[in-house]
This record gives sequence, structure tokens and C-alpha cells, in this order.
Amino acid sequence: MAGSPTFVIIGGGLAGAKAAESLRSKNFGGQVVLFGAEDRLPYERPPLSKEFMAGKKTVEEFTVQPKSWYAEHDVDLRLGTEVTTIDRAAHMVAFNSGDHEHYDKLLLATGSRARKPPIPGSDADGVYYLRTVDDATDLLAQLSEGRRLAIVGAGWIGLEVAASARGLGADVTVVESAALPLQASLGKEAGEVFVGLHRDHGVDLRLGTTVDEITTAGHRATGLRLGDGSSIEADAVLVAVGALPNVDFAERSGLVIADGGLAVDESLKTSDDDIFAAGDIAAAEHPLFGVPIRTEHWANALKQPAIAIDGMLGTPGTYDELPYFFTDQFDLGMEYVGYAPQYQMVVTRGDLGTREFTMFWLDGGHRVLAGMNVNVWEGLDDIKKIIRSQRPVDVGVLADQSVSLSTLSG
Repeated sequence: MAGSPTFVIIGGGLAGAKAAESLRSKNFGGQVVLFGAEDRLPYERPPLSKEFMAGKKTVEEFTVQPKSWYAEHDVDLRLGTEVTTIDRAAHMVAFNSGDHEHYDKLLLATGSRARKPPIPGSDADGVYYLRTVDDATDLLAQLSEGRRLAIVGAGWIGLEVAASARGLGADVTVVESAALPLQASLGKEAGEVFVGLHRDHGVDLRLGTTVDEITTAGHRATGLRLGDGSSIEADAVLVAVGALPNVDFAERSGLVIADGGLAVDESLKTSDDDIFAAGDIAAAEHPLFGVPIRTEHWANALKQPAIAIDGMLGTPGTYDELPYFFTDQFDLGMEYVGYAPQYQMVVTRGDLGTREFTMFWLDGGHRVLAGMNVNVWEGLDDIKKIIRSQRPVDVGVLADQSVSLSTLSG
């Protein structure tokens, strides 16, 4: 294919693999080079804290494509390689291996890395962070009947691992500095639901509590010393206090940053016409909400690449999917859709006590900004329509289970 264009994809996760799929499905005849930092075939990450951690799925079951697919579709897959610099003027990327690669168009899908707070003892053996299959495998080896796991952080990863570890018989303590788990993501009302869920299943949940130190003996973690003076003994410690988007190299190249990630327009194009971004790092202008939105969730990694590829091929589209995420913890399954950082009101239909309900986040004008189904497996499409309509709703009707949501979404 001498003289044909070269499209380079940086990122060996779900977004990178889906971008390669999209290029070939759209009959791109040029060279496709996919670089991945891990020495593994691209895979999905949600199972790491859910089914894989619970021993219910193997890596092969959430690997995006087998190795043969890349050869069959003429995708040059280069694993174990991290990008270090982008020379935008020369259209070149450089890697830690010393290699360089020319690109005509470049897609950045480098994902996130675990945030590592400066807690004394955090470099000890027996302290874990969860971003990769290897991380999950190492932590899983520590979880069995009667083993003690201390988790720093009650976000999605911390709570999902807590549920998986309890299912394996481990004793689990979760320490969270905020007054409630998931408070930044879901607010007070939903946070209280997760408090009850975890305490009902035997998790020792310590809220409004800081961690002063990860205690050690012989450079191995033995537990936590908390800000209130108490201590927790543990055989393993998981630090799960969020993630940082991998954009340092992109920022050094002069690409515009927004919301901690790469600023992209509705077509997922960065401030450079030949560079696009997808997944965790993309802070995308949303046509409905009118602001850049960056979410570190599976749905973006799955769906954004096709739109980015359209733009790279010269037929730009618009990424207008509503932010979406899901979780499974113990006997609770949940789907959330929308964007509500400045909500003014929460309305619930259903029973919080039995954890079968739908919760809505509204603005001051009674417009629905986001909705969440908990153990209710219908109505998500109606919730999306209600959000997109941007029409005020009758709060009483919204809360009334006897009235179909389709009445409000029509």
C-alpha cells in the first residue's frame, strides 16, 4: 500500500480496538497502526472490578477481538509500547521503544491511570491499584474466605470490588473521606442507597474518615491508620480514589485541554485538524448540554470511536449520546443516563427500601437532567426521550408508578 494514507491509533483498550474495527468496516484502504501500552490484546475494563474479580469471567471473554482478527483485517498491532511525544508539525509520534511512526490522521484513546495519593506506605507490597488485568489478577489472588481487604475510596471501583470480595468470603472495610459514597457522582439521595446496600452485606463502611497512613511491617501493608485515630488490620489494601486521564504527552504537544482531558468538538476533533480523541480522555462538546463532558465510562469507549473515524475520513458526524454508566453490586443492578452536576431536585418512583426504583435529577425548572434505574429493567429509552425533550415535567406524575413514563416522553 505504498503511498496510501496511514491512520495511527494510540491506545490498546476498547476504544482503540473499536476504532480499528470502524476503519475497516468503512472500507478504509490505507494503513492502520494500533499501539497499546499493555502487552495484551485490547480488552474491556468494566469486568475487572465486576465479573473477573468475582471469578465469573475469564480475560478471553472480555477481549475485544482475537489476535487473528488483526492479521485478517491488516491492522498493524504493536503492543507493549507507550507514546512519549507527538510532533504535530512533522506528523510523527515517538514511543518509549525509540520507534517513530508517521501519521496522516491520529486518534488518541489512551484512557486513564489510577490516581495515587501521597499516603505514607502507599508503595508497600500488598497495596493495589486497579486499572489492568494484571492488577486485577494480583488483587484477586489475595481474596478468599476470611482474608481482610481494606479499600481506600468508596467510588465505583471501590464499591464494586467490595461487593466482589464479599462474594468470595473476604472481610471488607471501605474508608471514604466524603459523608456518603458516590456523592460527587450521584448526590445524597442515591448515596444513602449504597450505604444501606453495603452495610446490609457486611461491609464495614467508614464514612467521613481520612487515611493518614497505610501501616506496614517488613515493607508489607498491614492495614490503615485513620484520621480519627483508629486502625484497621488488613491482608491487602486497595487504593481506589479515582483516575487521571493519560494526556500528559498530548498537552506537551500543545493540544488544548479541558475538564482534565483533551478538548474536542462534537465530531471528536481536537484543536489539531488531524488529531481526534475518544474514550476517557475526550472532553467533548455536547450538543444537548452545551458544555464539554468527559466521562470515564465504558459507553464512550464503545461508541465514540465510530464518530471519530467518520471525522478522520472526512465525513464528520456528531457525538450526541447521553452519558451512560452501569454497575452491579451484590443484588443491585443499576443504569444511569444523563448529566446533572447542577441538579436542584431529586424525584423517586418506586421503593427505596426494596431497592427497586427509578430516580430522576431535575433542574429548577423541573426539566429532567438524568435518570437512574435500580433493579428496574425497563423505561431507559423513555428516560432518554424525557431528557432530550428538555421540557418541564409534572413532578407528581413523574413520581407516580401507575403512570407510564411513555406519557412523559411522548
